[in-house]
Amino acid sequence: MTIDGVLLDLAGCVYDGDRLVPGTAEALGTLREAGLGVRYITNTTRSTKEQLLDKLATLGLTVEDEELFTPVEAANVWLEENAREPVLLVHPAIEGQFHAVGHTDGQVVIISDAGEAFTYANLNRAFRAAMDGAPMLALAKNRFFKDADGALSLDAGPFVQALEFASGQEAIVLGKPSRHFFDLALKGMGCAAANAVMVGDDAEADVAGALAAGLGAALLVRTGKYRPGAEMPHTPAPTATVADLPAAIEWIMGHRG
Repeated sequence: MTIDGVLLDLAGCVYDGDRLVPGTAEALGTLREAGLGVRYITNTTRSTKEQLLDKLATLGLTVEDEELFTPVEAANVWLEENAREPVLLVHPAIEGQFHAVGHTDGQVVIISDAGEAFTYANLNRAFRAAMDGAPMLALAKNRFFKDADGALSLDAGPFVQALEFASGQEAIVLGKPSRHFFDLALKGMGCAAANAVMVGDDAEADVAGALAAGLGAALLVRTGKYRPGAEMPHTPAPTATVADLPAAIEWIMGHRG
């Protein structure tokens, strides 16, 4: 296939906790030298974009602002297009990242991985807004993630589904696996979906989502939150399952057509 661009997940793919996946810096250098476009796309919503860029810099990776795309950015595009006032059920670290839009046509509930902020009072406030007619936006709907202690923790998905069940309303997902999220990331580097490859550790959001969005290939890495057999329940199935990000980049370089 013709490969012009690569989309990379962050947590569990580029880095695992507070360290780069071994060999990642050198492998990313190979992509750069080959002239391939690169975008880092993440469903992480406990950190601001600036904090994520700082973390990558601390780990030794130079990533430009436009090379990193987050669900908060997708939410701000949605707010501008739909002129709604956000009712936030998000992590305190990102509360100040949403743009005011001036005149509004009502409210919208925005839900992310709020961590300890998933209290009854906050969930009920979001529920009441939804029952009053506010649509719900989920920055992500992942089931779980690999936490800083190395164990799995609940992500936003279970809480989004609880609010969907209670309100009778289905949330609009803005992060992966939303086709629109992939489209926005690809548009930023001028790459056609058919000529792009996604690499991530989540068989559902990263891999099946990318393939459903029309990407030419999607690779699942056995790092991060990957567990044996994780790819089995999800369709489309990964184009390939590889050991880690360096192995994925080796696959990409060998399949450039």
